[in-house]
Amino acid sequence: MELDDFVPLVLYDNQCYLCVKFAKFVNFLARGRLRIVGHYTDLGKKLREDILDSSALEMFWYVDRKTAYGGRAGLLPLMSAIIRANGSTGDLNIQESCDLDCKTTKAVFLRSASLLTNSKKIKIK
Repeated sequence: MELDDFVPLVLYDNQCYLCVKFAKFVNFLARGRLRIVGHYTDLGKKLREDILDSSALEMFWYVDRKTAYGGRAGLLPLMSAIIRANGSTGDLNIQESCDLDCKTTKAVFLRSASLLTNSKKIKIK
């Protein structure tokens, strides 16, 4: 897969209510200039197989040409990318598909806590 065609991008859990809200917020801040990809989409599965490891589903990822930043490690590079992003990725369709358990207070708390506790960087070859 030629990654340069897709980066910079944000990879998020498109089956989690809170993660979908996070992706929509990122898209709003970036004004559609970053590619937002769900973990469970075809492209998301391909990205997880090609560049990420087994911890990929535990957090969101910000991916640029050289590095994939997961969770807490991705917050600063993501903010920087939002500020300096240019161009447009076209129409964005953030799909919401979650069951009732993902909207509970406990689920929201656990997902929010995982954002701050999980952190990883992976160099892209």
